[in-house]
Amino acid sequence: MAQSSVPADRVPRLAQALRQAGLGAYFASAEKTMGYLTGFFEDGHERLMILAVHEDGRSALLAPALSATHAQRCGIDDVRAWRDGEDPTALVRALAEEWGLAEAGVAVDDEMRASVLLSVQGVLPSARFQPGLEVLTGLTAVKEPGELEAMRAAGRVADEALAPALAQLRPGMTELDVARVIEDEMLRGGGEPVFCIVASGPHSAEPHHETGDRCLEAGDVVVIDFGCVVDRYLSDITRTVALGEPPEGAREVYAVVHRAFMAGRGAVRPGVAGQEVDRAARAEIVAAGYGEAFVHRTGHGIGMRGHEPPYMTEGNAVPLAVGNCFSVEPGVYLPGRFGVRIENIVTVTADGHESLNAEPSPTLVSVPV
Repeated sequence: MAQSSVPADRVPRLAQALRQAGLGAYFASAEKTMGYLTGFFEDGHERLMILAVHEDGRSALLAPALSATHAQRCGIDDVRAWRDGEDPTALVRALAEEWGLAEAGVAVDDEMRASVLLSVQGVLPSARFQPGLEVLTGLTAVKEPGELEAMRAAGRVADEALAPALAQLRPGMTELDVARVIEDEMLRGGGEPVFCIVASGPHSAEPHHETGDRCLEAGDVVVIDFGCVVDRYLSDITRTVALGEPPEGAREVYAVVHRAFMAGRGAVRPGVAGQEVDRAARAEIVAAGYGEAFVHRTGHGIGMRGHEPPYMTEGNAVPLAVGNCFSVEPGVYLPGRFGVRIENIVTVTADGHESLNAEPSPTLVSVPV
């Protein structure tokens, strides 16, 4: 979403959420939070940079002087700059006195650096600090039309990168070679590659395998999990294929995972708890005798962040709402043999869901060798 198109109501909505939660302020330091709220996308890194939002709707940016012009160009009126060599906590102290935050509740980004948080807590020893995720999720979990448009575009780029990449798969290529091909295809399609996990052969049984220099071999099961950014919003897709004739049992396991994937998607509709999506997918895998091999949740929310609420996991009883976006990605992992995962991103609609990716094959695709 372009900076100029950031809806003007986001800061007021956050202020309303703060009032409802009995909090005095939100201190945002993550680039994605500040950008979501104002269109100012910049990481302070080791320097203290905080976008502060008061419960009454006032906002101010405490920032290094080298970032001030950028912030003002993004429409932030109240920029309070400090220079290298100065103590930035003096700005925090002055803001806290002005806003009456000495003993207030203050929500902070989950990603706030410990060094920044500790310095702020040193200035406000009597304030009550808490993670801001729950407050922020009230805004970010329901995607607006412009956000959905960007996520559809990111999904299309990922979808369109797959076929030409698979056409190049050959024994002897390394996992890194395959990842580079997919990343190049996403770049060619207009996306900015963010990640690409290529897990081949026995590595496919590792859900978060680190793509490496293993050479693909005929008969490998290959799990490819990848995504890109379009207009600051992410895609995330996983496909499982075989290089030539797959090992014994792989087609059966793929069919089980595909049934679980369809069952999870089929459970998605407004008002259904996230855990019900997980239960629907997991039931298919348990019934097939692979329950112990499904070692992770069924899905995670996604937007500007790759992982965010809502989560499709046991214990999440929060009802889904129209506009929620998340993955559905069941998997079965058999250590030393192979693994299978299928993943699409979906968004909740009034009558069910919309998939933001193309449909996965119902049977295991075998790439010719």
